[in-house]
Amino acid sequence: MIRPVDVLLEFLAAEQARGVTHIHLDEGARDGLRGLFHQSKSTGKPTAEVSVKVEPMARVEMPILEAPIEKAAPVSQLKVVGNTRIEQLESLRQQAENWPPVRALGSLRETMVFSTGNPDARVMLVGEAPGYQEEREREPFVGPAGQKLNDILKAMGLSREEVYISNLVKFRPSMPSQTTNNRKPSPEEMAACLPFVRAEIEIVKPECIIALGGTAAEGLLGLTGTVTSMRGKWHDFEGLPVRVSYHPSYLLQSGGNSQVKRQLWEDMLTVMEQLGLPISEKQRGFFLTK
Repeated sequence: MIRPVDVLLEFLAAEQARGVTHIHLDEGARDGLRGLFHQSKSTGKPTAEVSVKVEPMARVEMPILEAPIEKAAPVSQLKVVGNTRIEQLESLRQQAENWPPVRALGSLRETMVFSTGNPDARVMLVGEAPGYQEEREREPFVGPAGQKLNDILKAMGLSREEVYISNLVKFRPSMPSQTTNNRKPSPEEMAACLPFVRAEIEIVKPECIIALGGTAAEGLLGLTGTVTSMRGKWHDFEGLPVRVSYHPSYLLQSGGNSQVKRQLWEDMLTVMEQLGLPISEKQRGFFLTK
């Protein structure tokens, strides 16, 4: 049985591995951790009843807690097996179906949506979580947003089959009386699934990553703020260059705003330059004000 404290430790380990050095704890969380520490001293093991809400931040200076937390290894370890990238990704897919830290949360739906595309891709695109259409088809980035992404790739001279597409969270976040409505995944949900995205990156070994939307950037890079403040520069994920840009659904919501289109396209042009893809003058001029 996976205890709430195990999920917390998994989350903290994932945050540390991602390079996050500080997290924000409200007073209730601090009291919970102090209680956990004192109970573990008296019983020799942590209690399973302590629930702590933790929200990641890029960096927050705060006093040292009275109750230090010992460094612990993740409670579950991924086992990547197989001789080819296809076999290794399939081994991840099978483990993701019943990944204990995810199931312990109880806040995600049952149908898994893992990934699609080329395991030898030069570029990897990462979104936040599957929505209604993705859950129905069990494939990331389908429906109107997926078609918009296909159009973007086509404009870059790429096809959907040439890139690797994944989501940070592998299950659709659940809501009461849910139909077609979707919600943003929580930090705990993203942290629970992060080991899979990290393993996917290690297997595919893309030359660069595109984080689509602010939530994907938050979960993958620990960034906070708006996409506008994140885009326009290269970020780093364990030595790999990452470009943050708008989620295709944002293009649909913006009503075809030419400025948003141009900013997203500038991000894609930068990715094309990074990959050494040919860029015509016509491509450079897409969505420029005339």
